[in-house]
Amino acid sequence: MDMKLDDRKVTILKAIIKTYLETGEPVGSRTISKYSELKLSSATIRNEMSDLEEMGYILQPHTSAGRIPSDKGYRFYVDQIMTEKEEEVTEFKEMMVQKVDRLELVLKKMAQALAVNTNYAAMISGPSYHKTKLKFIQLSRVEKNKLLVVVVVEGNIVKNTMINIAEDLGDEDLLNLNILLNSSLNGLTIEEINLDIISRLKGDAGIHSQVVELVLNEVAEAIRAGEEDLQIYTSGATNIFRYPELSEGEKASQLIGTLEHKEVLQEFVSEINANTEGDTGIQVYIGDETPVQSMKDCSVVTANYDLGGGLRGTIGIIGPKRMDYEKVLGTLRNLMNQLDVAFKKDER
Repeated sequence: MDMKLDDRKVTILKAIIKTYLETGEPVGSRTISKYSELKLSSATIRNEMSDLEEMGYILQPHTSAGRIPSDKGYRFYVDQIMTEKEEEVTEFKEMMVQKVDRLELVLKKMAQALAVNTNYAAMISGPSYHKTKLKFIQLSRVEKNKLLVVVVVEGNIVKNTMINIAEDLGDEDLLNLNILLNSSLNGLTIEEINLDIISRLKGDAGIHSQVVELVLNEVAEAIRAGEEDLQIYTSGATNIFRYPELSEGEKASQLIGTLEHKEVLQEFVSEINANTEGDTGIQVYIGDETPVQSMKDCSVVTANYDLGGGLRGTIGIIGPKRMDYEKVLGTLRNLMNQLDVAFKKDER
């Protein structure tokens, strides 16, 4: 009998594997019939399960009426996930190229508008990823003792890296490790991957615990990636010459230097983010309260914008201590609303 894996069989196979991964118990047709997307009777599902068993994708333990996935079933499932993720990543990358180009343009224009509207210096950081969740891990053998690790995190940032391992893993070992890592870590942030989870993972991996440790290091790197390449857009640096208390030679050159040095502004933004984690409200730093030495004679007003999906950035206005706070706060609030309308609402 020539049978092929049609869409219905694929859906049933995936449902069996997902249920088995969650429960560890053989899966019966009645359990599968509860999947809302199927809308099939138990009898129809039983027939399809019988075909899947004949095709070698599932097995029936002798003591149970339910089925469990075979190695062939697991292989199909993992290959399916990988294909879906690759398509998802490609689509997202194409969308993000347009979105990032647009976002960069918008942020540059907003920095200019802020400087013009307030007559102070303005800075806006491009979005970085906060509390980013892990979406997918794929381990593939490249050659003996060498693995390719692909890590996909929220925002569909993809990190590929090679790791050297002390052992040569077989196909079944790799499959089991892929299933173990994905079922244990998907949807977690770096903060949530704690020592208990790491210890349990290494225990479950048994003799392959060292591989798990190496992979976890790459996962942590991928989740943290993005913040090092923070983009900062500035405008209106020369506005500080309007204010005598900031325009004397040494002070002015230090302040202009700060606004031109991306590294200093990155540290400034990181410091603000550390102090305002989870807070998108407006913060005002006056004189000595500012984290940057060269801004001690200034006031800095900042706000964190949030584009959703963990994407956040910082807007700042730098001026004299006698700045028009009411105008600056009003301008920042309007800007936050514009960013929200321009980007966040697009995702809904």
